[in-house]
Amino acid sequence: MKITEQAGDRARSTGRRAGRALRGEPHGPGWVGTTMIAALTGAAGAIAAFLLDPARGRGRRSRLIDQGGATVRRTIRQSGRALRTIRANASGSMAAATHPGDGDTAQLDDATLAAKLETRLFRDPSVPKGSINVNVERGIAILRGEVPDAEMRDRRATEAAAVGGVWSVHNLLHLPGQPAEEEPASARG
Repeated sequence: MKITEQAGDRARSTGRRAGRALRGEPHGPGWVGTTMIAALTGAAGAIAAFLLDPARGRGRRSRLIDQGGATVRRTIRQSGRALRTIRANASGSMAAATHPGDGDTAQLDDATLAAKLETRLFRDPSVPKGSINVNVERGIAILRGEVPDAEMRDRRATEAAAVGGVWSVHNLLHLPGQPAEEEPASARG
């Protein structure tokens, strides 16, 4: 660029500034901007003096680093916990919506579940009540005893599996004249 071109550019720029000044157009940050800049500069200076103090600055800096790191770790831990809670609630809602139970959402203890099973299984008057024993252990129903025919044996196991809260059924019911099974056929290898 030639010297004459540079001089012309400077003259034009000076002329533009002079024209803005004559028209009263604002220039610079104004009083609000100047106040904000002064406040930010003062705050930065106070922080620097606080942290760079020769007598106690090292301790303040290390405490700031420790507390900042703890805050970051706590935030990460809380967000992970919130994410796991959301995931568990969604999983539980999906399981509840797709579970083929009878709509009973309350978790039953084993004794209550056994009573509920007996009510359901002995509803039919043809079922021999004195010869069937119903036990529940951790949601697993165990049916023991003697029934008159194979159809009734299979029907009792199907009805027991349909009760809400029953995870599985071990059917140890047997026919008259047959020996009682010690474990269900599904448990044998």
